[in-house]
Amino acid sequence: MQSRYLVVAGACLTQFTVIGLLFSFGLFFKVFEAEYGWSRTLMSAASALSFLAMGVLGMIGGRLNDRFGPTRVLAVTGVLYGVGFALLSQVSQPWQLFVICGSFIGLGLSTHDVVTLSTVARWFEGRRGIMTAVVKVGTAVGQVTVPPVAALMISGMGWRPAVMVMGGGAVVLLVFAALIMKSPPVRTGFSGQAGGPAEGASFAQARRSRVLWTLCAVQFCFFSALMTVPLHLPIHGMDLGMSPAGAAALLSVVGGASVAGRLAVGRLADVIGGRRAFALCFVVLIAGLGGLTGLTVPWALFMTVAVYGFSHGALFVVVSPTVAEYFGMRAHGAIFGTVLFSGTLGGSVGPILTGMVFDRSGSYVPAFLTLTGMSVLALLLVLSLPRSASALPAAAGGSAA
Repeated sequence: MQSRYLVVAGACLTQFTVIGLLFSFGLFFKVFEAEYGWSRTLMSAASALSFLAMGVLGMIGGRLNDRFGPTRVLAVTGVLYGVGFALLSQVSQPWQLFVICGSFIGLGLSTHDVVTLSTVARWFEGRRGIMTAVVKVGTAVGQVTVPPVAALMISGMGWRPAVMVMGGGAVVLLVFAALIMKSPPVRTGFSGQAGGPAEGASFAQARRSRVLWTLCAVQFCFFSALMTVPLHLPIHGMDLGMSPAGAAALLSVVGGASVAGRLAVGRLADVIGGRRAFALCFVVLIAGLGGLTGLTVPWALFMTVAVYGFSHGALFVVVSPTVAEYFGMRAHGAIFGTVLFSGTLGGSVGPILTGMVFDRSGSYVPAFLTLTGMSVLALLLVLSLPRSASALPAAAGGSAA
């Protein structure tokens, strides 16, 4: 019993470190603009490359976790992630930024969700929603605390030493977290214990199901917003006259509100199911993105960012339990990784197009409107899903976990 909560702690620490640093990356946009004259399109493209690499490598990471367990996978990718951030201190040419983002940082991002959440889903069969939410609270704490600390470090010691310290700290934390992550033992009986039998659909069966491809389309639609808004939000705030510390505070509001979203919707998903929880998330997301299109007064911006933050956190919670609900745990890592890959396609395109829109128009409004429309489409796709896993054809692996 105690060991599975250590696994949750390791997953939380992984999420805290990886996403805390990722949210801090947007703070370097102004630095790179001032020092090198790089456009926001270029910097968005580098960030998008890391998201694309995350998606491609996440499918591999899910399969490796199914086969070898989380410790070795997370330790290797954790070291690479920290080293990648430290290497950012040495960049002076755009190609160097692209290489680091597409390899080291992309590899580090590739396992933080698919490995941690798939492992936790195996340990907690009856409480996947709420335990996934607890893990993702680690993400929210990272979002709240790391960007302000990064902003202080940048202003106090300069951006190059700051990013080196951040990278070194990430290596230590991620390796420690990996060492306390492990797969559950195989259950020999008694429903509800950790490590139940690998029931559900095989990956080949899941590929023949419309549900899998609908979930992939949903992930593509909403992940654009989840990757674009945090990346461009700090510099958007500075464009509106906010200080760097105030812009970092916007990210902290996202993180703080996302805690409530993760816990509330995580518990709700266990009660009402993934489909309904998904729909609720999109109603809130649409409201938050709609507010971003027209609000420029700082206090109003903080309010709509809080609404967005609630949905941001909640959407990261519902995917893994919904995959388990429809397809079981037999090939959860591979199926979940495929869904995440579809999201990273949208997550890689969104930031680039948003940067291009701003460079050409001087405004983020058209991009925010597009993200709102994609969220509406995602809501409609969710409503098209079957109401329960029992509605799936048996050949598609309809057994629910």
